[in-house]
Amino acid sequence: MRILVVEDDTEAASYLVKGLQESEHTAELATDGEQGLKMALNNAYDVLVVDRMLPKRDGLSMIEELRKQGAHTPVLILSALDAVDDRIAGLRAGGDDYLTKPYALSELTARLTALVRRANPEHTAMVLQVGDLKLDLLKHKVWRQDVTINLQPREFRLLEYLMRHAGQVVTRTMMLENVWDYHFDPQTNVIDVQISRLRSKVDKEFDVQMLQTVRGAGYRLHDPSALSEPG
Repeated sequence: MRILVVEDDTEAASYLVKGLQESEHTAELATDGEQGLKMALNNAYDVLVVDRMLPKRDGLSMIEELRKQGAHTPVLILSALDAVDDRIAGLRAGGDDYLTKPYALSELTARLTALVRRANPEHTAMVLQVGDLKLDLLKHKVWRQDVTINLQPREFRLLEYLMRHAGQVVTRTMMLENVWDYHFDPQTNVIDVQISRLRSKVDKEFDVQMLQTVRGAGYRLHDPSALSEPG
């Protein structure tokens, strides 16, 4: 998941962002309501985590403005305010869920996953399959035919992204923004290095090569079971 965390408490934000990243998610941080609103409107996120008490624009005001501008991204509200009226106010402002502090990171992650599943039916599938290549999101396992493929966390995220866009040309910039969670010169070779490692595991021992280089454009995960190859 690509997640925007809007939290002004440095320690709390660091804990949350680090925890989400260690759970194989992409997490970006905004430290006030105005910045959070701008980032949420100008970028594609699967879900937002918004603290209620924020500088410049409070969390509920930020969520209300998002909804006014037509943004439907799911929002989990975080707050130390745990009264029933506070929860109701958060949901009426446009929040989709409300979690009080202190919280367990495992519960927060589970709630985010549930929100994304409800908002995006394509995320409900826990096993992705392209041809004879399968990826289990819950067990973090990958196999092709009957052969188990062991991937590092970054390789797993990269393959998941490619599988969700199977048959499509995926540019280096797209991969940097959605898998690495930062922006820099798309000419850097970090993508090529990771693709090479991934290809050695996914394709090397098999007759059909699935991970293709599209010269001058990027990469494509080819589905050999498709009737015809795009392009």
